[in-house]
Amino acid sequence: MKIDLKLGLPANVTVVSNEFIDQYMAAANGEYVKVFLYLLRHEREELDLASIADALNHTEADVKRALAYWKRTGVLAEDDREEADGREEFAPDPQIPERNRENFEPGARTPERKQEDFEPARRMLGREESRLPETGDTYERMRRLSSDEEFSALLYAVQQYLGKTFTQIECEKFAFFYDGLHMSGELLEYLAEYCAGGGHSSIRYIEKVAISWYQAGIRTREEAREYTARFSGDTAAVLKAFGITGRTAGTAEQDFIRRWFKEYGFDKSLVVEACSRTITATGSASFPYADKILKGWSEQQVRTLKDVEALDRKRQQRKAEKEQAAGADRRGGAGRETSGRKRAGANGFRNFEERTGDIDDFVWLKNRKRKEDEAGGAQ
Repeated sequence: MKIDLKLGLPANVTVVSNEFIDQYMAAANGEYVKVFLYLLRHEREELDLASIADALNHTEADVKRALAYWKRTGVLAEDDREEADGREEFAPDPQIPERNRENFEPGARTPERKQEDFEPARRMLGREESRLPETGDTYERMRRLSSDEEFSALLYAVQQYLGKTFTQIECEKFAFFYDGLHMSGELLEYLAEYCAGGGHSSIRYIEKVAISWYQAGIRTREEAREYTARFSGDTAAVLKAFGITGRTAGTAEQDFIRRWFKEYGFDKSLVVEACSRTITATGSASFPYADKILKGWSEQQVRTLKDVEALDRKRQQRKAEKEQAAGADRRGGAGRETSGRKRAGANGFRNFEERTGDIDDFVWLKNRKRKEDEAGGAQ
């Protein structure tokens, strides 16, 4: 059948070597080809892993693997230019080494990866993922797992949960979770179930959850279920206390919630109380304001609601002592105060009581009034 096509795009072109198409493209993973073409299109521009990943809808780990792959083939070479910050750059190599060519004929096996192959990309990333186990030889892992019945059953199950057929990249991701992170098939099934239940089927989202579980030391389905149930319950309690309905917590809000329960170590009752005081003081669901309250409680070793009440009593005692001292000063300088009142009355702009005290006193008074109103309504 004859194919007669006409290019419908403007002739603003990026030239791809025929040698790349003939010798390298067929043997490479399609996602790696996308990374190479993107680099070729933006050659000599300043790029980083995050920008490439966003442009191609990849994860930064995907881009790392693609860079390492093309560097090993010799298609990418280190740029001779040195940046001021020491960042390593890659550029398409116009002269593809002959010595690599036989290893990348269509259907040929990917060469063994060495640790140094991953160093350039790892230095470019320089973030948390460097603490994870090495990705290793992806080709060898997939070849070995192709005969693993448990892994084959796992792939079938998670695709059913997520409602889609996996790409090669998605299969490789789950192979890494299974074989690299040593997460059990049962745990990975729950991972897919949990993500799908939240409406997330993106491999980028699933990878973030898997890595967070790994770093949290979660190794079994039961541990994951307990972890997600507790965190989901904590989030629901905060949203309810703030009167937020019809949506889930955003990323920044989740960071606050995680800090309150994980870093500060507060239980639900204390966090809900801080949220109630925030609404009383500000009239809005201000996560930063609630964080200031909880940070203060953490610094003062507050652990129960009784500790909060004791803190309130101490604050009121200090306020009473301050007011007594202020009253003594007023009695001692009655003449000055009287003349001050006359001047204030003369211009008519100070016929109100000026606010004294701090924001904690204001919050306490508003909170006490709220509790008295609630108690009155219950009678």
